[in-house]
Amino acid sequence: MTGGRLHLQALRLALVAACALPAAASAAQLDGATLSTAWGVPFAGLLLSIALLPLLAPAFWHRHFGKVTAAWALAFLLPFATRFGPGAAAAGVMHALLAEYLPFVILLTALYTVAGGIHIRADLRGTPAVNTALLAVGAALASVMGTTGASMLLIRPLLRANAHRTHRAHVVVFFIFIVSNAGGALTPLGDPPLFLGFLKGVDFFWTVTHIGPQTLWLVGMLLVVFHALDAWQLRRDPAAMTAPAPAPAPAPASAGATPRRVRIGFDGRINFVLLALAVSLVLTSGVWKSPLAWNVAGTTVGLPGLVRDVGLVGVTLLSLALTPRGVHAANQFSWAPMQEVAKLFAGIFVTIVPVIAMLQAGAAGPFGAVLAAVTRPDGLPDTAAYFWATGLLSSFLDNAPTYLVFFNTAGADPVALMTVMAPTLAAISAGAVFMGANTYIGNAPNLMVKAIAEDRGVKMPSFFGYMLWSFGILVPLFVAMTFVWFR
Repeated sequence: MTGGRLHLQALRLALVAACALPAAASAAQLDGATLSTAWGVPFAGLLLSIALLPLLAPAFWHRHFGKVTAAWALAFLLPFATRFGPGAAAAGVMHALLAEYLPFVILLTALYTVAGGIHIRADLRGTPAVNTALLAVGAALASVMGTTGASMLLIRPLLRANAHRTHRAHVVVFFIFIVSNAGGALTPLGDPPLFLGFLKGVDFFWTVTHIGPQTLWLVGMLLVVFHALDAWQLRRDPAAMTAPAPAPAPAPASAGATPRRVRIGFDGRINFVLLALAVSLVLTSGVWKSPLAWNVAGTTVGLPGLVRDVGLVGVTLLSLALTPRGVHAANQFSWAPMQEVAKLFAGIFVTIVPVIAMLQAGAAGPFGAVLAAVTRPDGLPDTAAYFWATGLLSSFLDNAPTYLVFFNTAGADPVALMTVMAPTLAAISAGAVFMGANTYIGNAPNLMVKAIAEDRGVKMPSFFGYMLWSFGILVPLFVAMTFVWFR
């Protein structure tokens, strides 16, 4: 099933449910204080499945991840509908679908499609200066086209540029640190957790003004460390220093370009225009205020969000129609990663419903201990605790639902979080985005980049071998960041 069909099917199901279950519109707000922690088991089980099954049973996971996700979703929905009635269950699912899931997946699909429609041809030679420059460019692009889009756009040119070198794994590791994670911290377009915050009411430019300095410092420090390490690795590989520069990737036959040796070139340039259109749609939906809205099964669907989502679907379809087939072939474009994300997050957004309700209950709810752990004795939020708690969970679970968990733990009031509690929201945002780089499973692009690198002959570190890199390089930087910004 393609990503476009997946969206249409989900939307169709939403409309059917809205018409068939009018009782959902009047369902009472779920009171998290009345729930037990057992209602969080399906959510925890799904996240643990995502974290562990690709490592313990990769063949099984690859074939059945959709069934595993559906099983955990039903493990929540069936008991919930029995206990609270189908109306309450439908109301929760419809809110998760219309208010969060569909906008989330539609944006990711648009950025993924646009990035997959741009092919870079280059004869770059992987020197420390060139590699550092590519990582810096990737960091800048990550906040515009998303960490997944920037990673898919630049990892193949980077690997081609370094094909003549013996020691290449460190280049890919730092690419994951910088492009697949830290670089996406400046806008809601950059990383899924920040877009979820945007959907919850956080201003589009709030992130760049409040964790911009931290992002620039972290990326800058990583680039300095990388350049020094890359120069040392190159000195260990004398043959690579005299090897000829790699030939540029040939232009796709259907792209209309004549084969010639160029320093750098792009095929599928129309996608740059479509990327600008996607950015404009998201930005406009954040600043455009309209009283026009519709109540769909108890969920308010506003005109700005609807225009954004319809426009992003249009961007996706235009990219597919206007991108030459040869460009997709050169990029090895496939819907498989997007299908996996769409299915997994459908389950995440359903099973997280009771978890969010319990967190919103505060000290009176079953997760009062979580709130106490990130609260100082004087009753104020412990910024450092929020940073590390969000970050450590984002390292081993998915950083998007982790962000939601602590966003709700902090009160879920976007106005308060952007003003009087700004340090807390900054800590949550930074922890979710930055520490997604601590393991291969912390952020979706990490495993995608690893798989592409290994397919091109790069011997990547194991799961725990990668953690030696991240804990040796990233964690000291996070400790320093804590003392400077999150005390």
